[in-house]
Amino acid sequence: MTAPPPIRPDHGDVQTAWKELSAESGAITRVENLLTDLPAPAARTARQRAEAAAAHDAARALRTRFLDAYADAVYDRLTNGRALRPRLDELLASAADAFPGLVPTAAQLADEAGLAQAGKEGHEIDQGIFLRAVLRSPTAGGHLLDSMLQPTDRALRMLPDFTRTGVADLEAVRIERRGDGVARLTLCRDDCLNAEDVRQVDDMETAVDLVLLDPATRLALVRGGPMSHPRHRGRRVFSAGINLKSLSSGGIPLAGFLLRRELGYLHKILRGVFSDHPGQWHSPRIEKPWVAAVDGFAIGGGMQLLLVFDHVIAASDAYLSLPAAKEGIIPGVANFRLGRYAGPRLARQVVLGGRRIRASEPDARLLVDEVVEPEEMDAAVERGLTRLDNAAVLANRRMLNLADESMDAFRGYVAEFALQQALRLYSEDVLDKAGRFATPAAEGS
Repeated sequence: MTAPPPIRPDHGDVQTAWKELSAESGAITRVENLLTDLPAPAARTARQRAEAAAAHDAARALRTRFLDAYADAVYDRLTNGRALRPRLDELLASAADAFPGLVPTAAQLADEAGLAQAGKEGHEIDQGIFLRAVLRSPTAGGHLLDSMLQPTDRALRMLPDFTRTGVADLEAVRIERRGDGVARLTLCRDDCLNAEDVRQVDDMETAVDLVLLDPATRLALVRGGPMSHPRHRGRRVFSAGINLKSLSSGGIPLAGFLLRRELGYLHKILRGVFSDHPGQWHSPRIEKPWVAAVDGFAIGGGMQLLLVFDHVIAASDAYLSLPAAKEGIIPGVANFRLGRYAGPRLARQVVLGGRRIRASEPDARLLVDEVVEPEEMDAAVERGLTRLDNAAVLANRRMLNLADESMDAFRGYVAEFALQQALRLYSEDVLDKAGRFATPAAEGS
């Protein structure tokens, strides 16, 4: 394959370099023409699947070579020299317009929006290639991480009303800030055991932004509400992880869910939300302490969530798990964080072997701070909130988080995660499990 040509003054800018390279290779045109002639992915013969895979491989190798050389130049072109701060979806849309064939177009994604996961072409893998290259770069990747820590437009629109009333009722989460300065977030997807989908991720990021920006809130609590699910009716449940039915039906996008979740509300809980208020001269981010209360179970994404909290309380009959090997996907940033909490051996048992950790067993104390009887949860939660309501907590949590997880180390992990998770979404074993995922399962990753 021809190496990417250098950008020279007489060569034009990085857009010209991509246009000339893709034209010279012909790999992008070949794969596009082939896909036009082939039937839909689910209807292809084994020979047609192999032919499509070979064409995709050639095009993806070209994209990778180009982005390995020009990721910073591409990112600067898309952000006007980093003057703009687009979020993931906006960045990918701009890349599709400015660099045809580098990432999927809005039309390509829209055509597949209503398809089951097994019926899609796998265009998100090309998004993964692009985002891995951007996030690998300390310059471009660092800028993108900071951009994703900005408050969402939705939260900014809701902030004046929340500041005034202390109440926000979103579809997936309710917030109530009482006179004690505690914002209490209740996960309320009672029909699906708080299983996460695009709606829940959007609502949670909005809620986290509101809590962090609200001047009357000093600290926050996240707890699952009572369920209406037949097996858990009337009982609180923390989270059943990813909504496997949504995954099977193609409703769990790489950028809009899997990466937005990690770079958005989870990262904001850990590091805070960006603010340009003059009073923030000492730090560009507004941070607050977070407490989690685990009733029932924290499965998959629910367990991942616990790894960014400052204090975790669990009922003695609760359990934690990351059933990643069973579902075939990667459990977010848990592979990066879990070993710090539990050690490498236990981390492998949980992630690779699917081991459940019951709150009543000794190993649970590596992951939660306090285990109490279910009837004592309310009192334990209030004690935990009181302990963290201390003026010195913010500075110390900031320094602990800095020592535990540098931004560069996090950036390096999520760069590779962007591609590896995209590949997993379209791997044969995951697609083969789509039928089981389509059933109303209670557990997720």
